[in-house]
Amino acid sequence: MTDANIIKSDFTPPWWARNRHIQTIYPRFFQRRKQLITRMERVDLPDADFVNLVWGVPEKGFKPKGLMIIFHGLEGSIHSHYTNDVMAESLAKGWQPVLMHFRSCGGVLNLTARAYHSGETEDATYVLNKLKNDFPDLPRIAIGFSLGANMLLKLFGEQANQNYVDAGIAISTPFKLDECARSINSGFSQFYQKYLLKSMRNTLIAKMRSINYDALIQLKQEQVREISSFREFDEKVTAPVHGFKDADDYYRQCSAISYLKSIQTPTYILHSKDDPFMNENVVPTVNELSSKVTLELSEKGGHVGFMTGTPWRPITWFHQRIFAYAERFVKS
Repeated sequence: MTDANIIKSDFTPPWWARNRHIQTIYPRFFQRRKQLITRMERVDLPDADFVNLVWGVPEKGFKPKGLMIIFHGLEGSIHSHYTNDVMAESLAKGWQPVLMHFRSCGGVLNLTARAYHSGETEDATYVLNKLKNDFPDLPRIAIGFSLGANMLLKLFGEQANQNYVDAGIAISTPFKLDECARSINSGFSQFYQKYLLKSMRNTLIAKMRSINYDALIQLKQEQVREISSFREFDEKVTAPVHGFKDADDYYRQCSAISYLKSIQTPTYILHSKDDPFMNENVVPTVNELSSKVTLELSEKGGHVGFMTGTPWRPITWFHQRIFAYAERFVKS
């Protein structure tokens, strides 16, 4: 891989997974998870809230070559196929993996009305700084998936001189949030929106039972249940809860596309043109990338898919790309 490039990917989907929806759905609902033992660590935050870190537990005598810090996607957790399997693969390849659950993700509600969103970088910054202090002598690589990828790229752009990590990796990034909200609200992609919105609504309703939202949103619990699109949720919930004027203001301020040119951290991005969460209009041009960013662009692959192999023995192709890039930053 070379820096300052958009490179054409050599990923080729197998005969049984050429469709972008199969690439997206199969690993989530049908692919068997890799075995993984984890432990939880609670990290208290400056605003009296908390996030949980999930650590992959290595075998006795394990000496990590580096730290792999993982940020999941919308409504994701350690139970997501991509986080579980990347953590298991990290241990197998000599890396110590740790996942940050965004607020209220992973089955534990946070303590404040504030939640997480595509551009919320404060919690990640706090955790990355902690991990830098805890592991100052290890190479540290941050990897974000989907929403977590957008967040990570925004963080790198905002903090061009960051020294929390040596490099970053972003998989299936929703670079332009407005385009993504529009695309996922049409055709079969509405399946994903419906699936994720159900989780988002349920989490908000659960929090409303113990937190007073009256000063933030003009919704009752029964009205939350009627929200039917990401844009509506962002307009009525995400924006007012987090200080944005409206959904458009949130999308404008938080889309990663606006921050790519400022990134000074070595960064590898993998993206598929057929990602059903978005469309080809979100793909950055070479002029929108800094010299530190490499974008590998595939014709196919779905959303956090990139599967090869057979239906009974599928292989997650992007693992090889992640670890090939990460190895560049291991100290000899």
